[in-house]
Amino acid sequence: MSCCLPCRWLRQQESVEKLNMHAILSASAGQEQLLTELLVTYAKIPVLIGALICVEIWKHKVFPVLCQLKDFEPRSTFPIYVVLRHEACIINLLETVFFYKEVCGSAEDSILDLIDYCHRKLALLAAQSAKGQTVTPAQLCPEDLASPSSMQELQKQAEAMEFEIALKALSVLRFITDQVESTIHPFCRVCSLPLSALTRMLSTHNLPCLLVELVEHCPWSCWEAGKLKKFENGVWHNVPPEDHVKMTKLDGQVWIALLNLLLSPECQRKYHFDGFNRSQLLKLRVFLTDVLVDQLPNLVEMQRFLSHLAVTEPAPPKKDLVLEQVPFIWYHILKKNTGKWKAIAKHQVKHVFSPTEEELKLQARRWAETYSLDMMEALAPDKPRCRMCGTEAAKQCFLCQNEWYCSWACEVQHWQKHKIACNLMAGAPASVHDLQEKQ
Repeated sequence: MSCCLPCRWLRQQESVEKLNMHAILSASAGQEQLLTELLVTYAKIPVLIGALICVEIWKHKVFPVLCQLKDFEPRSTFPIYVVLRHEACIINLLETVFFYKEVCGSAEDSILDLIDYCHRKLALLAAQSAKGQTVTPAQLCPEDLASPSSMQELQKQAEAMEFEIALKALSVLRFITDQVESTIHPFCRVCSLPLSALTRMLSTHNLPCLLVELVEHCPWSCWEAGKLKKFENGVWHNVPPEDHVKMTKLDGQVWIALLNLLLSPECQRKYHFDGFNRSQLLKLRVFLTDVLVDQLPNLVEMQRFLSHLAVTEPAPPKKDLVLEQVPFIWYHILKKNTGKWKAIAKHQVKHVFSPTEEELKLQARRWAETYSLDMMEALAPDKPRCRMCGTEAAKQCFLCQNEWYCSWACEVQHWQKHKIACNLMAGAPASVHDLQEKQ
């Protein structure tokens, strides 16, 4: 925590970035199971969750102190941005691999920290939405452009990033709830969660009611200038009138999580259906329209459950004698560093976030290399395809090194379409060093 960006941490951050890119590319090709097996075999899921919690605490305890330091005017905010982005990178990687139930089991007791993490993100998202604070990608206003402040811009980027992180946390939470006993397969118990996980989701955090708030306020949609906008695939876009009632992936995640938590006999046995919880859950009936049920037929079971809940008094939850586990990672970091946040911030200003010009160049070069085309191709699970005929390719365009071809004939045939883009890319700087020389 006190030395957040030494060389060793940077190497770890680069490794996570490459793992994340590999996971995305593999998932698009349907081949992510190999990466998942490696992470499980080498017990890396608890390590990733630990890093995620550490960066989250840094962002909420140290980053605000950095922003308030009057004598801190960094030459570049890039090193701080790398730390902020690291949280988004890890949660994106976890979203990709948590689709597999063995990943959930390999998390062991750290899954409690991950459940708490997801709850914190979604609770903040629901609270902002309830207050009418629609979250949109941060944009600098004219006043900021007139007197730019790099730290102010970084704060706005962090706010926009926080919104997307919360949506990733929603997907991770839904995958965790998939491991709860399902009523669809009453004789097949495949739950791989610790004993305290279900208690933490249902009693400690009351996740069913939190999910109801997300259904009610729908933070990923908003009205702007009389037009409905929805957030999908990382961007806000206008929704045509005929698609207003169409369920998005985020809507589906919330409803599936509710199905998992409310229709499981084990959850119904442990959840307290008191007056408040019942009234909150019954709000869902308004949203269960025929159009919605047609898109997700499993919601028919939810309709039946809510109808039964409205006219009956469920039995009180069975009180089991359970020694509840405490999330270790969060409390350990807080206990070790409470009261030291300002000292940590000043230490990082001096030793981490005030790099020399050469160190900044090195960091920028390594970042560029991480996202280079060659690196993306090395991480891709499939071999490149010919831009002209689609068959497996073995050679690149000689000038721009961006397009692939299986033969010289295909390259010549495609040249008329490719030459404009090729000339532009061939004239661009090949590296950070080249760019600096041109300047």
